[in-house]
Amino acid sequence: MGRGDLSDEEWVRLEPHLPKNVGRGGRWKSHRRVINGILFRQRTGIPWRDLPLRFGKWKTVHDRHRRWSADGTWDRVLRAVQADADAEGRIDWSMVSVDSTVCRAHQHAAGARRTAPRIPGRRRRPVSHRADEALGRSRGGFTCKIHLASEGGRRPLAFVITPGQWGHAPQLIEVLDRIRVARPAGGHPRTRPDYLSGDRAYSSRRNRRYLRRRQIKHTIPEPRNQRANRQGRGSKGGRPTGFDRTVYKRRNEVERTINRLKNFRAVATRYDKRAYVFHGTVTAAAIRLWLCP
Repeated sequence: MGRGDLSDEEWVRLEPHLPKNVGRGGRWKSHRRVINGILFRQRTGIPWRDLPLRFGKWKTVHDRHRRWSADGTWDRVLRAVQADADAEGRIDWSMVSVDSTVCRAHQHAAGARRTAPRIPGRRRRPVSHRADEALGRSRGGFTCKIHLASEGGRRPLAFVITPGQWGHAPQLIEVLDRIRVARPAGGHPRTRPDYLSGDRAYSSRRNRRYLRRRQIKHTIPEPRNQRANRQGRGSKGGRPTGFDRTVYKRRNEVERTINRLKNFRAVATRYDKRAYVFHGTVTAAAIRLWLCP
């Protein structure tokens, strides 16, 4: 086992949730070696072609990661390992924090085709990718952004990838709607935390109305301009928002989750052209965090 490879304990947790080899040809052989190659690339950020030979052909490793990113395999595996962790009592639902982080995009992340390559004798088909590929211009330059919800154990529950200039507050509802932790014994998946914490960038009437409707207690500081606007409206402005300083101190947990994710260099710097492939890259890194005891 090389440095950074899956340990035997982590492999025992992961293997039951991987696609099985169906039919002839041995399509899914060497799952463990290929996944170790994917994790090696995530951790080091090297080009796929420079993968060490101990992981096999670089194209096999690359194609499996791209395919699992496209067909939702990585997402299904993440939900499965989260369900296992919840069954073992390893998810801290008492506090879920939200935040976002900007990831610089490497020059190799630009230039994705907007249409399918032209094939002689066939009509050109539009590619079913998002038009912006989750890339944009912000103060940091060419960037994308990860909007993240983290549980108290400093592991990601759900995330959304957007262009770097997109704001925090409009993505809160979408991030929370993606929290779905299945219950192995059956029943509806767990989607609601006991408490939510976020910085003042998430303060908006729309977000607070959504949290009250779902009966989620929350601590989000109110910016001065919003407070002045509310007070200026008198009784129509509503009641003051509650704020618990002691609870708010736990918001650093999501910051530490982001730091753990960005230990993977392919997450800290985006090298993938396609948004769905980068989404798979972040998902694979999140799975690795959930596999750790």
